[in-house]
Parts: sequence; C-alpha cells; structure tokens
Amino acid sequence: MSQKEFDVVVLGATGYTGQLVANYLQGRYGNGQLKWAIAGRSLSKLQAIRGSWPADSGVQLIEADAGQPATLRDLVARTRVVISTVGPYQRYGSALVAACAELGTDYVDLCGEPNWIAEMITTHQATANASGARLVFSCGFDSVPFDLGVWFAQQQALGQFGRYAHRVRGRVRAMHGVLSGGTFASVGATEEAVARDPAVAAVLADPFAYTAGFKGVAQPDGQTPYEDELAGTWVGPFIMADINPKTVHRSNLMLGQPWGDAFQYDEMLMLPGAPSADAGPSLQGFSFNEGGHPQPGQGPTQAEMEAGFYDLLFIAELGDGQVLRASVSCDEDPGYLSTSKMLAESALTLAFDVDQTRTPGGCWTPASALNEALVARLTAHVGLRFSVEG
Repeated sequence: MSQKEFDVVVLGATGYTGQLVANYLQGRYGNGQLKWAIAGRSLSKLQAIRGSWPADSGVQLIEADAGQPATLRDLVARTRVVISTVGPYQRYGSALVAACAELGTDYVDLCGEPNWIAEMITTHQATANASGARLVFSCGFDSVPFDLGVWFAQQQALGQFGRYAHRVRGRVRAMHGVLSGGTFASVGATEEAVARDPAVAAVLADPFAYTAGFKGVAQPDGQTPYEDELAGTWVGPFIMADINPKTVHRSNLMLGQPWGDAFQYDEMLMLPGAPSADAGPSLQGFSFNEGGHPQPGQGPTQAEMEAGFYDLLFIAELGDGQVLRASVSCDEDPGYLSTSKMLAESALTLAFDVDQTRTPGGCWTPASALNEALVARLTAHVGLRFSVEG
C-alpha cells in the first residue's frame, strides 16, 4: 500500500457539493480512522469549514487552484485518492486529471459532462494504465445508481437464470430533487462547447462515446414516448439519458463484455399517462429552490435535500419471456445529499477495498471498477436500497 500522507483529499471543499462531501466524511469518518484533507483556493474559507466541526477534527487544509497546475501536482503527490468537485470540469478539471494520470494517484468526480469525459478517456487511458492511476468518472447521481443498477440487475439475472440479459431498460419510476447553480454552470459549459465545435454534439448523442474502438448495435429509441408494456406505463425522454448509457456501455467493455457485444440499454422516465405530441426531455423530477434559477455556489436547503428521493427500475430481458426486475432507491435528494455521500464512498472504495490486481490503472466507471464493494458501502452507509422485484 502506498505510504502517502493522505488517504483522501477533497478538492473544491469550499463549493456547494464539495462542502457536503467534506461534512459527510467528517461526520462519519472524522474520528481519526481516516487520513484526509480538504483543499480549495481560499484558505480562510477552508478554515471556516473546519471551524464548524469539532475542535479536534485534525483535518488538514491545502491551498490549491485549478488555474495553477503546480499546486494541483503538489496536492496529487500527497494523497492516494483525489475527490474532485471543481466544475464545470471541462473548464477547470483537465489539469487535475492529467496530474493524477501521470503521478499514479486515484481520482473520482461527479462529472456529468460527456464530451469532457470522452476526451479524458482518450487522452489519459494509456498514461493511467502505465502509472497505476484509477480514474473513475461520474461517481454521483451521474451515474452510480444507474451504472450499478444495471450491474446489479445483470448479476441477479446470472444468479437466477444462469446467463446475462441482452437488454436492460432503465426506468425512472419516481424522483424529486432541487437543482444547484453548479449544475446549470456545467450545462452552460457543454452548450458553449457545442457552439464552438459542432462535433461535440455527435459525442453527446453517441451511446458509445466512451468505448473508443468499439461500436455496438443500434440502441433503443429513448426519445419517442410510448406505452412500455414491461414497465406498465407510458415512458418519455429522461434528461440524463445522454449521460448514463455511455457509462453503462463502458462498464460492459471494461468488464470484458460479459453482457455481450450486442447489449442494449436505454433510460426513460415513467409517465402517468400519454404525453403531449411535442413533449421532449424535461426537468420532471427536478425543481428550483425558492430563489429561482440558482447561481454557482448556491443549491437546495438542508430541508429540501432531505425531502428528496429517487426510485429507479431496471428491467432485464433475457429472451424467451424471461424478465427480471430490480430497483435502486434512496430517500434523499439525488443530486447533492445522496451524490455527496456516493462520491465520498466511491473514493474510500478505491482507497481501501479494490486493489490494483483487480482494478489496474486506467479510466474506469463505478460499476466496472467498484461494483460489489461500492454496493456494500452504499447499502451500509448511504441509504441506497438494491432490490429484486421479480
């Protein structure tokens, strides 16, 4: 095991989600069992965060700025795992990933910017493989419950039927959360990237954007509403369906394609009835806080986060009428309260539960790198429920 100064460093701890991650680590692991630090641009803000915790927290502070690569390299050299909450990642995240890939430091983030992730995989896969760095993108609501939900459904199908499903339908059965300013900033950064380079739009639309060198079969149409007989409801476009399927297909690839090279996966929102003819992807399931459109650094209140929830259904089809239904659910806000905990536990899974022989250096996904170890942590500590429904 590497003798680094820290097990984990949270970069961006003064931001909205970064502070949630830091508070979670302090609350659950701040009793001396974890060697960790919080990092950000402002030492005074870091001191204020630490000052809100018990005086004997012992958490160290690191000044680091995404605009000063030397400070990032110093941070990366001192820790086993970096948790990055500094977004939009396509504006502020690339230098950190490059440093981790070069220096062999593990990395997790909560990125939902597919064009940037595709670029990072292409740029750093070989370097990370050589250095031993495990780079695991999208360890929040993008895309842990979906990626692990498919993996869980497939494992249950194998156990019950002796084989994997050739198709899994991801269906959002119920969800409520409040959006933050950081989410809008990331969406804006992606829109700007498309405006600068129209080729980015093709990356966003490609379910195999993360599987360079492999192009699978045509995927189901997730944009046209229809009455889904297996789900038992009408279904329509889901706002995150351009993000998570890319992760799921890379999981299949990185696991050695156990689900087959013709595997199909789509995500749609379960609807109470037939939608209007002009319905498109919406923010159904998400809302703004009382102040309206949030600015960077702003997000839902504690009460709003505690009122959130999500319930995801995964329908695994094995042919010959054999179907398995599995679900992933949680009684907390998906995008922030639950995300911050999933992100923290993903980092700890890398640090303590998954060794290099099982998961060597490279660009990974939550399901391919962390699978059962992360499921165990999320079930034990984060309130996620993984269930088989039939």
